[in-house]
Amino acid sequence: MLEMLDGLADEYNNVGALLGLDGLEGEELFGEIRKMGPMKRAKLINAMTKQGASSRGSRAEMEKHFHELPEHIRNGIINGDLRLADTVIYSIKPVSSKTIKLFETQDDKEIGLRNISNAKLPKNQALLVSGIVLLAGIPATTEKEKVMATQFAGIETFPAIANGEFSLKSNKKQIVPETGSYVFKTNNMHNLPIGYYKLANPRLIHDDILIELTIELGTMEGLDPKTHIYAGLHGTITTP
Repeated sequence: MLEMLDGLADEYNNVGALLGLDGLEGEELFGEIRKMGPMKRAKLINAMTKQGASSRGSRAEMEKHFHELPEHIRNGIINGDLRLADTVIYSIKPVSSKTIKLFETQDDKEIGLRNISNAKLPKNQALLVSGIVLLAGIPATTEKEKVMATQFAGIETFPAIANGEFSLKSNKKQIVPETGSYVFKTNNMHNLPIGYYKLANPRLIHDDILIELTIELGTMEGLDPKTHIYAGLHGTITTP
């Protein structure tokens, strides 16, 4: 592990959190450091004090949550088997009822429709959800190829969707409680991508844990029967 510390300092800007020392202060921190051998202690101090450019965006948010990662994923990062990458976990579903579940256990990964299977992240992947994207579109027909070729846009022209609610859960725990979908109306906000809702409190989703992103509509009045929703979870993910 000693030879990895300098590499960690180059790759990440919160080595203390990654090694489980973040948040410790005073005698508690010194006590943990004193338990280490002299070579490891010197390497750790060098890595934690090494200056580098600060991380930005969702990557910086992920580094603040290192201590929440499952041990096998944290060890994978320390060992160099895993790294951090930007991603959007997405799914496209028809608006066929007032309740639309964007990720379901029977789903298969398929380019153009969704990029995870069974509503779960693959093994050794953990995602820090920094923001959520919600768009809507009307394919020419409901055939799969036409749905994949749909042009999705902001929900401003889909009032029944904009006036609905959404929620996000992971392992039955709330990440975002029932919230008005109007927050995705960003067409006039030039500092945000279309349909993007930035979370003030980013949260982790662990591997092999059920993801539940649900849209609830009060009415389907005015919606074309072919209407589909695109939803994406934007953030930083661990990846080989």
